[in-house]
Amino acid sequence: MNKSVLRNGDLLFMSDASEFSKAIIETTENFSHVGIFFDGMLYHASRKRGVAKQKLEEYLAENKLEVFIYRYPEIDAEIVKERAERYLGCEYNHSFYPNNGKFYCSQYIAEILPIFDIIPMKFGDVEKEISDYWKNYYEELRLPVPLGQPGTNPGQLAKSGKLYYIGKLDY
Repeated sequence: MNKSVLRNGDLLFMSDASEFSKAIIETTENFSHVGIFFDGMLYHASRKRGVAKQKLEEYLAENKLEVFIYRYPEIDAEIVKERAERYLGCEYNHSFYPNNGKFYCSQYIAEILPIFDIIPMKFGDVEKEISDYWKNYYEELRLPVPLGQPGTNPGQLAKSGKLYYIGKLDY
């Protein structure tokens, strides 16, 4: 599908080949990043920029990835865009801990579009409760792994029965 199918408020789910992305997918399935589309811009929380808006073409050019479009048909895009704008400039939530004024990607989306369930966070797979990647990640942060803390993840948001899958974005 080309970009002409995009509507304001569409959610864009994606992943890339980075170790960070692989670690997220290992524990959550399918996607490691999510943003929301408004007027040619991608609003999202990224490790590099924090909560930001970027031209979609610019984002896609610097991040070689597959993008999948989902739509919430009952969205009031104007209200959600106002909420999205409110958090621009906030820091990225590297710790994934809740309620610290910072946002990771799915946490940002759930904040501006409050239709998603909050679930206990996982950092492992069927073999390990906490993967080696996340153990090392949190050792570097000097924080305990927030296992079971309330949160969200891109794969979980994409599975919401409130969203409709539109298709894969071609660019």
